Amino acid sequence: MLINCVAYENGTRLTDLPVEDIGDYLRKTDCFVWVALRDATPLELDQMREEFDLHELAVEDARHGHQRPKIEEYGDSLFVVMHLLELTKGEFNVGEVNVFVGRNYVLSVRNHSLQHFLGVRERCEREPQLLRQGSGFVLYALMDAVVDRYFPIMDRLESELEEIEEQIFAKSSARTNIEQLYDLKHKITLLKHAVAPLMEATSRLFGGRGPAVCANSREYFRDVHDHLARINASLDTLRDTIGTAIQVNLSMVTIEESEVNKRLAAWAGIFAIATAFAGIWGMNFKAMPELEWEYGYPMALVFISVVCVSLYLRFKRAGWL
Repeated sequence: MLINCVAYENGTRLTDLPVEDIGDYLRKTDCFVWVALRDATPLELDQMREEFDLHELAVEDARHGHQRPKIEEYGDSLFVVMHLLELTKGEFNVGEVNVFVGRNYVLSVRNHSLQHFLGVRERCEREPQLLRQGSGFVLYALMDAVVDRYFPIMDRLESELEEIEEQIFAKSSARTNIEQLYDLKHKITLLKHAVAPLMEATSRLFGGRGPAVCANSREYFRDVHDHLARINASLDTLRDTIGTAIQVNLSMVTIEESEVNKRLAAWAGIFAIATAFAGIWGMNFKAMPELEWEYGYPMALVFISVVCVSLYLRFKRAGWL
């Protein structure tokens, strides 16, 4: 679906134009075209490939989707893949935006995502002195918008981890905590897969041998790289913290099992004493207390009870009961 197709000249918006007129504006000096598509059909991609003379392999990647974040050079043009992450009801929806960038054009194709970039276009149009830098600045603005949307997700994941950490030492919650920690680790991994490859690829945009289309905006791409590096470092810290939290939870499970074993052993010891005395008096003596001695039976019960209570109190003081 076509969202926008706009021509710009010297940083100023000229006009909205039909796709058929793109070629006419591409031939103009100091003019570039910015087109935005959402869930583009194969027919639309083929039409854009003809209008912008896009590389066939890049168009093929955009058609099939599910690409790793990357930046590829095809002659004087760039093909950029970024992941769009949306956290809905505690679950991640992973979308994708493919950006084709040339000397005088920018084509963005957004797939499987409700996020839009209308605010990015408005921001660029409010800064004509920067938009005058051309398609390189538009690519920066799109990348900056995508990366900035990672920060609220990062904050949400940190909040989830803090909530889980508060429950780590609660009794009988170890299993639930471990399940939540593994779910959180899965979310962090998805964000890591979106950030780490893009950070590595972005480092090529502001170096001495960066693409020509980015020559006027290299300091801006350095800023995007710094943001990605900060997110990546925070993700590594979160993953380490989750690993530690899982170990603590496993230790808590071991401690709880040890306490249960102590209680079982204490009760087994108490009943073993009672069973031992009953077995001795009931099997090895002809004159059993309850048969030959008038007070033998109640005295035996009292003796067994006193011993059992003494053991119970001793185990209680030792913390086993």
